[in-house]
Amino acid sequence: MIEEYPIMSLENAPPEIKLAVDLIYLLECNDISPETALAALDIVRQDLQSKFKQLSQQSEEHS
Repeated sequence: MIEEYPIMSLENAPPEIKLAVDLIYLLECNDISPETALAALDIVRQDLQSKFKQLSQQSEEHS
């Protein structure tokens, strides 16, 4: 039996869903291999985590 899930309009979707859809579209339109995409996403994750850590430290210093 196939479960039915409500179809959510992208317009009403949370920002992270909108961004994920945009990224998937960008990767598919540019024929990026899954291996390359995952490697790039790892780099992006590391970069964002580093920036987040820096911002957290700065806000603690100013508190």
